Amino acid sequence: MVEFKTDAAVDAMREAGRVVARALAAVRAAADVGVSLRELDEAARAVLTEAGAGSPFLGYRPSFAPVPFPAVICTSVNDAVSHGIPTGYRLRDGDLVSVDCGAELDGWTGDAAVTFPVGTPRPGDLDLIDATQRALDAGIAAARVGGRVGDIAHAVGTVAREARCGMPADFGGHGIGRRMHEDPHVPNRGRPGRGFPLRHGLVLAIEPMFMAGGRDTYRTDPDGWTLRTTDGSRAAHIEHTVAITDQGPRVLTLP
Repeated sequence: MVEFKTDAAVDAMREAGRVVARALAAVRAAADVGVSLRELDEAARAVLTEAGAGSPFLGYRPSFAPVPFPAVICTSVNDAVSHGIPTGYRLRDGDLVSVDCGAELDGWTGDAAVTFPVGTPRPGDLDLIDATQRALDAGIAAARVGGRVGDIAHAVGTVAREARCGMPADFGGHGIGRRMHEDPHVPNRGRPGRGFPLRHGLVLAIEPMFMAGGRDTYRTDPDGWTLRTTDGSRAAHIEHTVAITDQGPRVLTLP
């Protein structure tokens, strides 16, 4: 069932979104050559604790997962697309890192992701990040009252095709509110004018995941969580929580 949020609820979700933005900023500031992924998780945990917020990631176990997720952020490096578990791996010069983070505050949830290079960036990685960001921007611009979920999907997918990037077909964005994952599903490809109608008070997590090799296929690591490109190409994942309002899209996970 889809829940439309009141204006007061959207304001409360904005506060959760601010916590997510601060956590992602802390992770990005901590990320450097030699820093472990677990240390990045610790940086995010510190922000959540200071804000009095919980983590919708920690202990989360969807039907596909063999074990509950053990961290407050997902850390996906290089050919990992999403859902990477923070481990003792230490970042190297030229790594491409995607970090996904959520926060629960006063009963409401925020969810966002960023992708950034560590040390000396590869030119191809910067192009991949740029394409993924443009896709997110296009999806947000399409998140308007009177439209449909298919308009968002089409906007994201158009950028992917133009950039010759692949996208994992089974994954995309989602409704969000009292829980991290709510209806409706927001695919990253689709036909305009189709799908669930966009109305004031609908809040969505829009999250393009681009794979530089151009293929849509992926594989899952033995940990049951981490998704990787099948061709070893690099991946990027960028996300915002967005409220659809009569005044236009409102991004709730900005700083």
